[in-house]
Amino acid sequence: MMSEPKTPVPTPAGDTYKGWVFKWTNYIKGYQRRWFVLSNGLLSYYRTQAEMGHTCRGTINLATATITVDDACNFVISNGGAQTYHLKASCEVERQRWITALELAKAKAARMQAESDDSGDDFPSSSPPTAPGQGGGSQNSEVQSALRTLGSKVEDLSTCNDLISKHGSALQRSLSELDSLRLTGEAGDKIRQVTERATLFRITSNAMINACRDFLALAQTHSKRLQKALQAERDQRVRLEETLEQLAKQHNHLERAFRGASQSNATADNESASGPGKGEGSDEEDDNEFFDAMEEAPEFITVPADPHFHKRSSSNISGFNSEMCPDDQSLNEEPLAMNQESPSQELVPLKKRRTRIADKPNYSLNLWSIMKNCIGKELSKIPMPVNFNEPISMLQRLSEDLEYHELLDKASKCQSSLEQMCYVAAFSVSSYSTTVHRTGKPFNPLLGETYELDRRRESGYRSLCEQVSHHPPAAAHHVISDRGWTLRQEITVASKFRGKYLSIMPLGTIHAIFEKGNNHYTWKKVTTTVHNIIVGKLWIDQSGEIDVVNHTTGDRCHLKFAPYSYFSRDVARKVTGVVMDKDGKAHYVLSGTWDEKMEFSRVMQSSLGGENGTEGKQKTVYQTLKAREVWRRNPLPEGADTMYYFTSLALTLNEYEEGISPTDSRRRPDQRLMEEGRWDEGNSEKQRLEEKQRIVRREREREAASQRTASQPEEAVDEDSLTDPSLKSAPHDSHLALWFDRCEDEITGEQVHIYKGGYWEAKDRGIWEGCPDIY
Repeated sequence: MMSEPKTPVPTPAGDTYKGWVFKWTNYIKGYQRRWFVLSNGLLSYYRTQAEMGHTCRGTINLATATITVDDACNFVISNGGAQTYHLKASCEVERQRWITALELAKAKAARMQAESDDSGDDFPSSSPPTAPGQGGGSQNSEVQSALRTLGSKVEDLSTCNDLISKHGSALQRSLSELDSLRLTGEAGDKIRQVTERATLFRITSNAMINACRDFLALAQTHSKRLQKALQAERDQRVRLEETLEQLAKQHNHLERAFRGASQSNATADNESASGPGKGEGSDEEDDNEFFDAMEEAPEFITVPADPHFHKRSSSNISGFNSEMCPDDQSLNEEPLAMNQESPSQELVPLKKRRTRIADKPNYSLNLWSIMKNCIGKELSKIPMPVNFNEPISMLQRLSEDLEYHELLDKASKCQSSLEQMCYVAAFSVSSYSTTVHRTGKPFNPLLGETYELDRRRESGYRSLCEQVSHHPPAAAHHVISDRGWTLRQEITVASKFRGKYLSIMPLGTIHAIFEKGNNHYTWKKVTTTVHNIIVGKLWIDQSGEIDVVNHTTGDRCHLKFAPYSYFSRDVARKVTGVVMDKDGKAHYVLSGTWDEKMEFSRVMQSSLGGENGTEGKQKTVYQTLKAREVWRRNPLPEGADTMYYFTSLALTLNEYEEGISPTDSRRRPDQRLMEEGRWDEGNSEKQRLEEKQRIVRREREREAASQRTASQPEEAVDEDSLTDPSLKSAPHDSHLALWFDRCEDEITGEQVHIYKGGYWEAKDRGIWEGCPDIY
């Protein structure tokens, strides 16, 4: 006996319709209950509601589907024979609701498909562009969402109009046929009554249809006018916000100057009376509120601190403020102070970056036909078409780690090295937030390819990447900031395809050096796993552990990325960590998720007394103050789902700029063609560039072999082995990087590439001597 599920059902005219439906599986199991979701003209189903985020069992497009009714509760949806769903509702009323919702969705999907075929790429231009301001972004999205909702409702009204006309005409024909039978007696009277009522219904329906038609025409007439007025209001509001922002910065600067002058005078008067170290904040005086008990972590438990820490909080406000990092407001004031030193810079407007790229074409490709012969191979050795790529290179993907560079700006202002560690740890986690929906693979850089990211005027930093090795593929990255920090890394990606999933293991160490305190931090990246390679929807997970080490003070932060599990009760994508000094004493606890936010709280006391964990180990209990948010992910731009889920920074990475190096990724033709939607031409260019790279590499190997032969004539050399790409006699390519020198790292002892300088000077002169011809 099949039970009738009690599920709240939304109105059929809504954009999304969900509910439990019994689906025929096979002759053994029969009908099984499945969770169906109708959205945007697509009908998808899952085994449970929890699977909606990661595993879709099947999807059918209603635009080309047929819907038929078998009996009171059964109905069938078929898509040209390729897909057929035999479904059974819990009751006849429930089946009718689904039929109505499916018909409306089918009509809307067919209409949208016809409009897209007619208009092509003109549809996105109907919506007003986003104003280039920082304020009001959420309000713009709300207005756009309201406009889209109204447009959707108008389309639903038009669909209902057509359905009423269709069914009304059929009803009138049926009644006319009954009237033609000329029945007498009571049956004839009943038919006449029904005919009269149907006539009244037709008159009322026609009146409603005419009113709807007039409303639709009026809405279409005034739509463009309202959009223009909305755009004008938005531009005016942005100008006002920019003016207010400038006034606020000037006001804050004057207040800081006045406060600094007052404090310097007071310090001079009371210097003899003040005790030593009075102006330095204590590590125990950071917060003055309790921390609510948070969810149990895998390795430790946090509880509220004892009340005696709260009693002295009111007297520690000055110490708290002196040790904490400056807030966002003070960081925003720094460019203003620099601009006042050189007033000419303030008059030069910042460059407006682009906010959109061409929408991703809907090209279908059989992934298994390409991957089935590549199981166990490295990803860099698999000839992948551009269909699986995203229109940026691996060098640009490395530069995207600077999405949240302000965390390093705040860290450079910290007085305490332990708190600085919290910001550095949060920065190491923030780089993964852009990978949640990014299932596309970046372009493998060509040997000698470079990429620069000059944001010195906007954000105070300059970044340079260069592909320094091809086998194994390695990229060197160097960032210098005017705000007191330097970041460098050399990343080599090792990957293995395991059939059901793809594992990507970044190798190499990331270094962050701060001028203040000369603190030098290092850490490594965790493993990225792409699931559902063969069947289902692709989704990405991060798992592993990170040790952020301060080599100057000995401080350490151990971060743990919990892998996704169907059976875990914890929140997905969870990250936890503890900041400890060189003696192993815990000072801060970090918690959050790598795709959303991170928080840190001050540890007041720690003890062993929690429930036994794995292998009988006791969990450490930390008494902490109230947690403070240290990082939160920026929202994606509007329409990101059609633009490879790029962030606002990623949308600007491939924007062409004048004066860049001839080897810059923005000059790469196959990548540019793919971004423009010309994938077939991009595939041809990709093959040409790869073959050109092979020819240059074989020639370089011949020259290296001839030099070895000249220096050692007594040894025989196999000529065939000189052109063998799989030759492993030398661990690295003989190619010499142009902007980086190979040396041994003083901290880790690894062989790395360090920036040797000269790039930005060459750009200023406009002379690019020695740059190879790779395109």
